[in-house]
Amino acid sequence: MSHPSISAVREALKATPGQPFELALHDSGDRSLFPDKKEARVQLKKDAAAIDELQDKLYANRDRALLVLLQGMDTSGKSGVIRNVFAFTSPLGLQVEAFKAPSKTELAHDYLWRIHEAVPRKGRIGIFDRSHYEDVLVVKVRKFAPEDVIEQRYEQINSFEKHLTENGVTILKFMLNVGYEEQGIRLQERITEEHKRWKFNPADLEDRKLWPDFMKAYETAVQRCSTEHAPWYIVPADSRTRRNAMIARIVRGTLEDMDLAWPDPGNRMSDFDFG
Repeated sequence: MSHPSISAVREALKATPGQPFELALHDSGDRSLFPDKKEARVQLKKDAAAIDELQDKLYANRDRALLVLLQGMDTSGKSGVIRNVFAFTSPLGLQVEAFKAPSKTELAHDYLWRIHEAVPRKGRIGIFDRSHYEDVLVVKVRKFAPEDVIEQRYEQINSFEKHLTENGVTILKFMLNVGYEEQGIRLQERITEEHKRWKFNPADLEDRKLWPDFMKAYETAVQRCSTEHAPWYIVPADSRTRRNAMIARIVRGTLEDMDLAWPDPGNRMSDFDFG
């Protein structure tokens, strides 16, 4: 069995900066990268193990950080990605933030305030379950802010992400592209399967009614904010295993591109007597 190269996965999923983007052209059930589900599962475990070792080197150097953004409709699998892609990674090297509706304190600041505060420290991998993109997605669809205010945010987000990348934070942005029919199946599972009932939120059904509006908002966000310094990757999410395997390939490749090495303590070791 064979697996797709990291470059092949990147090329297939990347929303090319500066080019028109149509979400409808991205099949949520696409299996072309991993036709064999068993091979996807095997490769996922290999990449998750490699990510663990690479993260150890990242932590040892503490001069850079990796920020992984996970965006997607309800049931697209954000928590599943975290559990599987980082299954072997030490919690000491991870920072996970799940962004919900902003608190009164957060609303009293600009919308990026709570985001900047959660950016990972150097040496760590930060994972955002939802992110600042909520302020051009749900805020736009639900009309929680005027259109002219939302319009300004795309360039503000691009500038914010460029600032981070210029200060040692590499950004990976994944849209988990789950299909409408598949979401319906998963929402039903949250009602009928006992161990999933805790996940059910009636508000999810309200968002489902606005599916076309959300898809348009996602399309605009990707079109406007897929940049050279922080491109978007559109991940087919109807297959949980394949979704995880594709993301793991890109995370591993990004860490490998950092050319991480174990730091040399230099002459400090000679200062100790182990006799």
